[in-house]
Amino acid sequence: EQHINETLLQGFIADAIDDNCDTISARKMRALLALNELKNYALDKGYTRDEIKSFVTDKTEKARGKAEAAARLAELGAEQGKPETYCAIGEAEIAKDSLIGQLLRSDK
Repeated sequence: EQHINETLLQGFIADAIDDNCDTISARKMRALLALNELKNYALDKGYTRDEIKSFVTDKTEKARGKAEAAARLAELGAEQGKPETYCAIGEAEIAKDSLIGQLLRSDK
């Protein structure tokens, strides 16, 4: 399901920015709200609560999501060991008011 996968990917990207940039932090309440909205979307699409829980707790899916996030961040210019590259992406996403940006807060 494209919408579910893309929304989760954006969450993984926001999490990676939070982990790698000291001047940006995660908006945890907003992230929980987004996850709840996504869960409701999945339920409306016919997925069961057990299927949803299994998907979001599956270690293989989590690893895949993190790898996809790392690849997307690299495409955007992020470089491991260079926090400023993650910060620049995060600040740009916050300015765009994208879902990634909505999940982050600039501490500058």
